[in-house]
Amino acid sequence: MYERLKGKRAIVTGATAGIGEAISRRLAGAGCHLVITGRRIERLEALARELEEQQAVAVTPLSMDVTDPQEVEAKLSTALERFPVDILINNAGLALGLEPLDKGSLEHWERMIDTNLKGLLYVSRLVMGQMRKRNTGHILNMGSIAGETAYPGGNVYCATKAAVHMLSDAMNCDALGTRIRIGTLAPGAVETEFSDVRFEGDRDRSQAVYEGYTPLSAEDIADLALYVLAAPEHVNIQHVRIMPTAQRNPFQLDRSGTI
Repeated sequence: MYERLKGKRAIVTGATAGIGEAISRRLAGAGCHLVITGRRIERLEALARELEEQQAVAVTPLSMDVTDPQEVEAKLSTALERFPVDILINNAGLALGLEPLDKGSLEHWERMIDTNLKGLLYVSRLVMGQMRKRNTGHILNMGSIAGETAYPGGNVYCATKAAVHMLSDAMNCDALGTRIRIGTLAPGAVETEFSDVRFEGDRDRSQAVYEGYTPLSAEDIADLALYVLAAPEHVNIQHVRIMPTAQRNPFQLDRSGTI
């Protein structure tokens, strides 16, 4: 089924590490040409060179801050003028802090809202417009089980992911009458740089998040993303929740070390 992806062009935001990097690798392996975006250009360039050499696909690294609407408009518009986009992976996102609302950091709040929600909007607006003109395309937004169930200290992060889920539903409504498909992936515990970023490099706190069980990996999410993207054109998988076997919901997590 992955043969359906061969030769398509995809944009992946937040591709410098974790889920974004893993999805980029899977898409390149399926024969997709890529535009990979992020703020760490050296990582993007290294990944682009590796994928071009190993998979014989074209990969364009694009240093871009999704929170800057002028930068997104200028850089992404130029890229879209050069080629049509078949797939958009809205992966750029982060969590910062784990404090109660009344003790939260305004700077953290702004960064999460700007990246997780507004950045997705800035990118999607341009790409979806091109897809509408071509009457084809697939957009996959990275949500979270945090967007379905709140947890202590998650306040603003949970709110941004809930907004992503609702936005995906609204985008599907807006795409009525077209062949554009929009879906959301909602992962549970995934071991990436996520907790390192949330706790600002506190390795003890970040490692404790994954102790006592086998969490999902970025590759697990990438495998699921590829399955969703490779579905036949008449199939629109709109929402998928994925969790490690040790986790049954956001609050039930078996840390016995047996799963």
